[in-house]
Amino acid sequence: MTADIVESTTREITADVRRRVDDRLAAFLDAHPVPVAHPGVAEGYRLLHEFVTCGGKRIRPILCYWGWRGAGGDDDCAAITAGAALELYHAGLLIHDDVIDGSVLRRGRPTVHRALARRGEVFGHAAAILLGAQVQAWADELLSEVADPRVRALFDLMRAEVLAGQYLDILAHHREDPGVEQALTVIRFKTAKYTVERPLQIGGALAGAGPEVLAAYSRFGLPLGEAFQLRDDVLGVFGEPAATGKPNLDDLREGKQTVLIAHAAAGCTPAQRRELRLWHGNPALDEEHAATLRQIIAETGALAHVESMIELLVEKAIRELRSSPVHPGTHTAMTVLADVLTRRTR
Repeated sequence: MTADIVESTTREITADVRRRVDDRLAAFLDAHPVPVAHPGVAEGYRLLHEFVTCGGKRIRPILCYWGWRGAGGDDDCAAITAGAALELYHAGLLIHDDVIDGSVLRRGRPTVHRALARRGEVFGHAAAILLGAQVQAWADELLSEVADPRVRALFDLMRAEVLAGQYLDILAHHREDPGVEQALTVIRFKTAKYTVERPLQIGGALAGAGPEVLAAYSRFGLPLGEAFQLRDDVLGVFGEPAATGKPNLDDLREGKQTVLIAHAAAGCTPAQRRELRLWHGNPALDEEHAATLRQIIAETGALAHVESMIELLVEKAIRELRSSPVHPGTHTAMTVLADVLTRRTR
């Protein structure tokens, strides 16, 4: 089978998994109508349903499926259900993350708290926090259908890790120049484990994977997850909003302490450092000054360095995959997914 045929087949299977997860989510949400007859609550539920079902790359459910398949699973219904639960939890986390960051767009649409802000900003924030908690409660409910204690333990561990990563990210905002190592620690817990490692392991556990396969998923998933987030950081500054679905000023206005920014801060001239400190994290940042920051990031070599890091991390992940006990039929498919996750434009 040629590489082109394998890639095409992988993409077809992945598209089918995405469709089935979407159908599972829609059916679950349809079975959970508004619990009280009140138009305001109904509006919140409508926004929540739209947020879950409209858009999203479904990365975690897809990796859960391939983790299941790589461990030799023979009935993928549980993997689809677990994947849908992962997506529900992710939706809640995104809603809360947008409140924390003050983001106005997500997936090309107003964020949930902004959509509710017509009743007032305080209301929008409070309501979004409640809706995020509701959708995460639904994630627990849906995951309970799988009824596998190893999956439950991995899911609980994943939640603790991602919340710790988010906490570290908030702490970084209150430190001046927290540095590359701090940024990499945030990436590992907030993204790499949550987005790649644990979904792969959850899928593997559903298929009865032993410790050696779960360990292989860690060795493959962590560098791949780090590369995925580094690509996201690059897109957050240099990406096209029409493709990413969110403004490319948000990360800079927020003052997000990424590896990209840490490397720029470490390599800039005194004049560049003054510009960086003046405009990075400045809510008044406009496109003209954002262009200045992008120029600094490029001129200091930070952009090139991060691109090199992405390549090296992907190479490391693929090496680990090739030597792993994962089902041979999924090696090429996971290699294709690694390329898709780290060379994407959105």
